[in-house]
Amino acid sequence: LALKERPKMIICGYSAYPRIIDFEKFRAIADEVGAYLMADMAHIAGLVATGHHPNPLPHCHVVTTTTHKTLRGPRGGLILTNQSDLGKKFDKAVFPGTQGGPLEHVIAGKAVAFGEALTPAFKTYSAHVIENAKALARALQNRDLKIVSGGTDNHVLLVDLRSIGMTGKRADQLVSGVKITANKNTVPFDPESPFVTSGLRLGSPAMTTRGMGVAEFTEIGNIIADRLLNPEDEQVATECRQRVGQLCDRFPLYPHLTSLVPSLV
Repeated sequence: LALKERPKMIICGYSAYPRIIDFEKFRAIADEVGAYLMADMAHIAGLVATGHHPNPLPHCHVVTTTTHKTLRGPRGGLILTNQSDLGKKFDKAVFPGTQGGPLEHVIAGKAVAFGEALTPAFKTYSAHVIENAKALARALQNRDLKIVSGGTDNHVLLVDLRSIGMTGKRADQLVSGVKITANKNTVPFDPESPFVTSGLRLGSPAMTTRGMGVAEFTEIGNIIADRLLNPEDEQVATECRQRVGQLCDRFPLYPHLTSLVPSLV
């Protein structure tokens, strides 16, 4: 395809791709047709930082990323390059042309996130992110729900709902109704429009941060399956909401706020 179209730039890096990206092979293709190679690693930046996914920077002319998602920092973005001439062009284009005043508190938050990403604990966290995503995929597969590509190598998985005759829009509504956040998403060769879709995208970082492990992600998978396979059953919906509530109670967002602080009593 690249030989036929001769693009000026090839872009790799995706928002719903559950497998390892071969950046080296992309660079070989880009070099063959004289194209720039740009990677967006917004979703996998935390996994790249801990060595759980190949690093695109040695192979790409430009790499973009967010600082949240698997990197687990504040919302923000980065443009990375090893080429000084491109770096100067980006600096000139971004500031003062399109970027306003810097937000110092967000910069501080990024510094904290980058510091955390260098720790052994964050590497362990990233391993758990992948382990939990795999557990979620297995749980759904055990309930006869199809997973695009047959599984996942990272933090995200994509359910192909055509296997149960449901749209992504409907599935999104059903899981939202039991307090599970997901999003409708297109799947390969999707017959539905992007506003309807045939897929449901799920990820593991947030609940992994709360301390959940394989057992909990297996339960999450079963809750999702119970709701999707019984879309008209309100009793099942009620039970699913209760199970979600029980998980959240066991793994609160801010455990220290559930205990009385002596100085505040």
